[in-house]
Amino acid sequence: MKTLKRLLLAICLFGVLGYVYWKFAIPTHRVGIRSELVMLGDLDGDNRWTAADLAKLDAVLKNPFAAPDSIVWRCDMNQNGMIDEEDLRILRALVASSGDPYAAEQKARLMGVIFPRPRELYRYVSVAEFRSRPLWALPYPPASDSVLDWFASITPPVSSDSYTEALSAAVYNEAVRFDQAWRKRRSQLQPVEQEYAARKLARVKTLFQSGAQYELLLALMELVEDAETLTVSGQAEFPLKLLTFRDHLREVLGSPVYAEFKAGKQDWRTVLKIVSSHLKTDLGLTYDFETLGPPRNLTDLANYLQRAEWQYYKSTSREEDFRLLIAYAQHDPRYLRAVSRTSKKLLDPNVENHNLPMVLLLREALRIKDGDKKKAVGLLDEAIRIPYAWIKSIPKEALSSSLALDNFLLPGNKEDGADKSRHWNVFGGVCLYKSPQEALDLALKREMQDLRNDKYSEAAMREFFRDMIADLNGMYHVMTVNPGLLEAEQK
Repeated sequence: MKTLKRLLLAICLFGVLGYVYWKFAIPTHRVGIRSELVMLGDLDGDNRWTAADLAKLDAVLKNPFAAPDSIVWRCDMNQNGMIDEEDLRILRALVASSGDPYAAEQKARLMGVIFPRPRELYRYVSVAEFRSRPLWALPYPPASDSVLDWFASITPPVSSDSYTEALSAAVYNEAVRFDQAWRKRRSQLQPVEQEYAARKLARVKTLFQSGAQYELLLALMELVEDAETLTVSGQAEFPLKLLTFRDHLREVLGSPVYAEFKAGKQDWRTVLKIVSSHLKTDLGLTYDFETLGPPRNLTDLANYLQRAEWQYYKSTSREEDFRLLIAYAQHDPRYLRAVSRTSKKLLDPNVENHNLPMVLLLREALRIKDGDKKKAVGLLDEAIRIPYAWIKSIPKEALSSSLALDNFLLPGNKEDGADKSRHWNVFGGVCLYKSPQEALDLALKREMQDLRNDKYSEAAMREFFRDMIADLNGMYHVMTVNPGLLEAEQK
């Protein structure tokens, strides 16, 4: 019996030692990197360069922004971050040489043409590596009759090496992308969409004429996101009116009446009476801010049930979901452009720096969560609250005064931090669990309570308006984004 026990003990000991050696001494298990060998130009996934790849390429050329990112990334044969004429020549030469890269290289050399070495046509990359979608740099004949009547006057980019060239290349890419989306959607647009589009197109033209490349790029991105993700078809009328009310709040914030309140010449009631008037005119709602009740009824069981449902969807976010969203926020060129628009303290009264980045984050969250809005909003709600300790390690004097320090990856000016991002997402989410009407009611009561607690100060009144603007942006976009419109979604 004693011998058997010793034998079992020895087996266990050797088993433990074997596992430790296997786990910590063998590099395969010590280095947790999973990679894949990517064959550039292999668009149909058969590990060969054939006519089928050219057929796939033709489909991409006809409808470039409907193609998944993974396919377009493989089209970038020269890996310069752009889809250009050289990429097409390389792939066509490979197919013409029966898929033999050495034969294609030899033919090119005989003709005095520079051609990639065969090894350069493969990339061994980590599966966790974020692969940015290459910019579109091919000639675009439809520009001649584009709704962007200035589009035909610009030429395809040839480089993105300098900052100026990179901006120009991004503008060209976004113009192509918008023109493609516009041609698909223009016949379906409702009158209210046509009106908004006309205003935004006029602003884009003004920015182009003034040479404001950065603002032009972001304005084009807004148009792209509107065309690719939003639709009023099938929507209730109420959510569509929220932007009208939002625009009126912006007007009040910049009005002479508000200036007089700021100077101490007008009472807070005068300002909020104008807000009440817009609520009545825009939304058909009657509000008396002097007698407005608390935001939540703590005796209503439905509130607790909805909170439990919200928590459930937040809890469905996996670590991998967060990693994907963080990788997007760290590397996606479009998001990085959008989130870089920040202002010094008190110079973003209309909360204009938050909306586009939040729209892009919602779109990515929807991609990660397979189009489920509740799961997407839950993922954003959790991600907004992730602390990034490395931000605190950077000396404040080394940073721009416009940077929000509590969450560097999210939109936010110095005075806002991630606050307006939370407002945008939370009240957009409330629309899903309750209704847009109930979300608006909760927002008004919550912001009014904050104003009341701060004794109706000018700073509190300014934040009442700014918080409401962020709330309304989130409500509108969460409700009107249609996952069915999203096409180029797979990384």
